[in-house]
Amino acid sequence: MARQVIKSDCIMCINSCGIEATVEDGKLIKVEGMKEHPISEGVLCPRGEALVEWVYSPDRLQYPMKKSDTGWKRISWDEALDTTAAKITEIKERYGARALAVYTGSMGTENIELAAFAQRFRGVYGTPNLLSVEGNCFRSRIMARQMTFGGYPIEEPWNAKCIVVFGTNVDNSKVTVGAKIYKAIEEGTMTQVIVVDPKRIPLADKGIHIKIRPGTDTALCLGMLNVIISEGLEDKEFVEKYCLGFDKLAEHVKQYTPEKVSEITWIPADDIRKIARIFATNKPACIVPGTCSIDQHINGFQGNRIHAIMMAVTGNVDVPGGWVSIPFIRLGDLRMTEISDPIGTDEHPLFRRFWGRTSPYGQQMLFADAVLKGKPYPIKGMICTGGNPAVTLPDSARIREAMKALDFMMVADLFMTDTAKLADIVVPACSFLEKAGVGYVYGVTNCIPYAMVRKQVIKPIGESWPDWKMWTELGKRMGYDEFFPWKTEEEVIDFFLAPSGLNREQLTKEHPEGTYYAKKKYVQGRYSTPSRKIELYSETLLENGYDPIPHHVEPSKSPVSTPELFEKYPVILTTGTRVPEFTHTQLRVSGINSLKKTAPEPLAEIHPDTAKKYGISDGDMMTIETVKGKIEIKAKTTKDLLPGILSIPHGWEIANANELTELEPRDPVTGYTEMKALLCRISKAEGGRKAA
Repeated sequence: MARQVIKSDCIMCINSCGIEATVEDGKLIKVEGMKEHPISEGVLCPRGEALVEWVYSPDRLQYPMKKSDTGWKRISWDEALDTTAAKITEIKERYGARALAVYTGSMGTENIELAAFAQRFRGVYGTPNLLSVEGNCFRSRIMARQMTFGGYPIEEPWNAKCIVVFGTNVDNSKVTVGAKIYKAIEEGTMTQVIVVDPKRIPLADKGIHIKIRPGTDTALCLGMLNVIISEGLEDKEFVEKYCLGFDKLAEHVKQYTPEKVSEITWIPADDIRKIARIFATNKPACIVPGTCSIDQHINGFQGNRIHAIMMAVTGNVDVPGGWVSIPFIRLGDLRMTEISDPIGTDEHPLFRRFWGRTSPYGQQMLFADAVLKGKPYPIKGMICTGGNPAVTLPDSARIREAMKALDFMMVADLFMTDTAKLADIVVPACSFLEKAGVGYVYGVTNCIPYAMVRKQVIKPIGESWPDWKMWTELGKRMGYDEFFPWKTEEEVIDFFLAPSGLNREQLTKEHPEGTYYAKKKYVQGRYSTPSRKIELYSETLLENGYDPIPHHVEPSKSPVSTPELFEKYPVILTTGTRVPEFTHTQLRVSGINSLKKTAPEPLAEIHPDTAKKYGISDGDMMTIETVKGKIEIKAKTTKDLLPGILSIPHGWEIANANELTELEPRDPVTGYTEMKALLCRISKAEGGRKAA
């Protein structure tokens, strides 16, 4: 029997951990962690351990299909692409190019050919409307740091003496980063751990747990800065040399006394003083925010910016264990010159561009209005790859309504998701194990200037295609041959690597495990803002009508901002809880038995005292209702959660959290919506039945 061990990486989440895939006679039989990979160092989470089950799932899409009056009909790739080309040509002729939207899911972050070829196609076609998860995930923090530092310094917590973790459970969602943090604690190099979260997570046992009211993180940070500055604990040399606007910041935070902030956040004033002093006097220190826990508020951009300001004021920028600026890898660029702006540009102009930097993405929160109201202009068709926006976007009911109203929709995916079910044409996509590509995201997510070639481990399942091939073949049918000259995966990889200084030979034969494309350097003073300083006070924000320094903004619906509504909806709801078995929707729809044994269904976490108040016991089915919608979900009581709070996961097609969320109001800068601090009412489900 021919057995081979192939070094590659896993892109089931943004960490892109190194793996060793064992193949026997062309079949994947085992996946293990790659010890020499700098991200994971041999660690593998449950998602990685389930890759064999996932790739061979009986629920995989294996053939192109077309929706008919009697259901789904198997068709050929030729028919699928010919139909799609004809439909989107008709849309362009009748409504103009911008009436087509192209959507890429989270896999577009880790999977460059998915995102890049989507950008190439929509650019040649002529639509500005490239939509992606960046419309409600991660880009908010990137923008906030760019607006402050001119670049994007990244957390390096494993080298810190002190960490402050805001709303992320590293045991569930950042397993490899968590492993490094626990190692630093055990070795004694990390001596201070502060966890800010309404729930007590395992990492909190290693330090101080601060239970905060959801939606008030910015207020806490302003209160900490009040203490740091009033007690003279800022890094005076760093501030004087590199920062702009410190005097205005110092004056601004005077109003945020620990006592005032205590009333806002539900955190004792003495605890605010304590953690502020610990953070400022134990260097290097590192703020570790959750991927979306700060972003998804109406003040989320400023919440991300206040973290940047705290790191700067304490001098924890571009030092080992702080936030570190590293050179990002240069890769081949498939973008085309754009002649118009996507949806959301008028409402959120900085999300589109600032300082001459233009984002390729539109704001997808405006998608439903464009389809259903023709505002600012009609969108009539969509091609969706690697995403499930019918479940992952807020107000799922309205998103589904918009998708049903489209003249045409084509979806490329591995499974028949809720989004795929609404499509006219569905085509099967390869998993990352069935194609080769460039692994590059480590610098963006983990502060490590590293790259590798992701190897093809097995042949494609059924008739599934890699994304580059789908876009290339569709482009040819549109007459775009000159813009899609690539014929093989090798040619695609060579194109992307050409500007990087690396080549395919190096990354497949000499360094199959990957290699560093640059040395990490800790160099202060390289801040490409207009002032060439770290801008604590932002003239750019002021000129565009936004607050130049962050301030606390109450959630649009809260005990404080809407007390009358709070009487009717008296429980604070936060959505998006992570569990180690799943990322977003991609594994929940794939029928993986090993994961369903440990996480068979969605659970709503609630303090037992809060549950008892509403006649709910552990394991009961309960009803959750917001002003937007209602779901039923199983209750899980836990004393780890702050009383009065309800926490539910996202990504499930049953008990979908986004039946409860809304598309408005939005963060004025980024257009992100509220998903982390809502109001709801709860009750035992009708009939009082116990969950199975």
